[in-house]
Amino acid sequence: MKAQWVLRVAVAGEFLGHGVFALQGKADWITWTARLTGADMATAATLVTAIGVLDILVAAIVLVKPIRAVLLWAALWGAWTALVRPLVGMPIWDFVERWANWGAPLALLYLRGWPKDRKDWLKP
Repeated sequence: MKAQWVLRVAVAGEFLGHGVFALQGKADWITWTARLTGADMATAATLVTAIGVLDILVAAIVLVKPIRAVLLWAALWGAWTALVRPLVGMPIWDFVERWANWGAPLALLYLRGWPKDRKDWLKP
């Protein structure tokens, strides 16, 4: 149980921090979003803002009531956002450095128990 709380706080902190950066309009993220989606900068900024709101929501859910589907989303999103770095030309080590971004939510999902059926994905 203590390990789950450590992971809940870690995942919530990660997603809260990223959400706040997104709401602040982190320039690199807007540029990367435009580049990867083909969207114009204004649309990319709107997407980054929406993602920031979603990240803060994920942080709150994980901290208050960690629903398995949200944990899976956090792991997949964490893996994708880590992978973005080498996709935009940064060194592979920027990806490696961010393994905890997907590893922590995946570990928490594992500790809470992998769902046995579709209904279990919506359970904490």
